Amino acid sequence: MGVALITPFKSDGSIDFDSLTRLLDFQLSHGVDFICLLGTTAETPTLSFEEKAQVRKCVVDRVAGRVPLLMGCGGNNTAGVIHELKNTDWTGIDGVLSVCPMYNKPSQEGLYQHFKAIAEASPVPVVLYNVPGRTGVNMTAETTLRLARDCENVVAIKEASGNITQMDDIIKNKPADFDVISGDDGITFPLITLGAVGVISVIGNALPAEFSRMVRLALKGEYEPALHIHHKFTELFKLLFVDGNPAGVKAMLHAMGVIENQLRLPLVPTTLVTMEKISAIVHELDIKY
Repeated sequence: MGVALITPFKSDGSIDFDSLTRLLDFQLSHGVDFICLLGTTAETPTLSFEEKAQVRKCVVDRVAGRVPLLMGCGGNNTAGVIHELKNTDWTGIDGVLSVCPMYNKPSQEGLYQHFKAIAEASPVPVVLYNVPGRTGVNMTAETTLRLARDCENVVAIKEASGNITQMDDIIKNKPADFDVISGDDGITFPLITLGAVGVISVIGNALPAEFSRMVRLALKGEYEPALHIHHKFTELFKLLFVDGNPAGVKAMLHAMGVIENQLRLPLVPTTLVTMEKISAIVHELDIKY
């Protein structure tokens, strides 16, 4: 169970590094297996180059090698991504999570060539990230499998297409040393039953112990207790995304007293109705920080 780490902000919009450090300590002491920093959930597009470097240093220093770190590095300018890969300090980072190019909607051949170039340039292993709901383009199972077979440095995919048939096709036909990771909390349980190895989780920011337990039970084939935990959080899965991510999980962490409920434009906090529903569930489940 990996966590897609949020970036806490203060009321003035600056990064709240004290809260970030406390959040890391909370996750590390409650069973997370790895941490994904500077991904979608971190609101990375709104962070400056200097802020991203500060977040990277904060996380690397605080984690201090206790769990692996996966860091986001992607975009729709292949040359720009390669430049970032070659000019970033990767000390303490174990892998890169690279999202499909957004907005310019490349063909499947374009996606293949993009990630092939990234794999050749990256100093660390590459995890592909397919999330067509955000990028506007779906990387097919055929393209994913082609990359998995052709690029030694491409080791996994975070699949968030929502297409179970596509994910199952990848799991069925992938090389033995290539992993499929769920990119959606709500389908993590069924995807593990098909052969996925885990999740990069949003809800794990707030519920690392409980969600880790579900993942581990499912991976051990103990489906009944895992399904019980999955069903326990079904309503929460919906609420965390109804007003967009990370607005939902930030509202939840705020209800738990962990962070201020601050996002950077163009993202805004959840509606009052959603906030009240999330707060009620936090109270009902007696979730403690």
